[in-house]
Amino acid sequence: MCVFCKIISGDIPAHKVYEDENFLAFLDIKPINPGHTLIIPKNHYANLSEIPENELSNMILIVKKVAVLLTKKLNFTDYTISENNGPLAGQSVAHFHFHIIPRFENDILTDWDHKERRVGEKEYKPGEAEEIIKKILA
Repeated sequence: MCVFCKIISGDIPAHKVYEDENFLAFLDIKPINPGHTLIIPKNHYANLSEIPENELSNMILIVKKVAVLLTKKLNFTDYTISENNGPLAGQSVAHFHFHIIPRFENDILTDWDHKERRVGEKEYKPGEAEEIIKKILA
């Protein structure tokens, strides 16, 4: 069972931003910027090639919904939506997912090279993820 499937089953805790019967959005545990959120289908698909088109169509609507929610609640305007397929593309968990990454002037996401993006990645300070969740869910 992959780490995202364990989050879906509740075996691993997550800071949930959005959930319905088919999809889950939660904060990335090693965010590029505060509010960096992952959106996953609850059904396991390794990559874009495996997810059925109807489920992908529904998923992109959830990505948009979560992006709008994040911009309103966390007071930013710019963001990157990304999706990686396979380890060479930077996919570290083989469960199809999108990233919504809030963008700020002079942040560390300067190009598409996955190795460069992970240099300098930061972890949430104690209580910081909880405060972000409070803002999002308020």
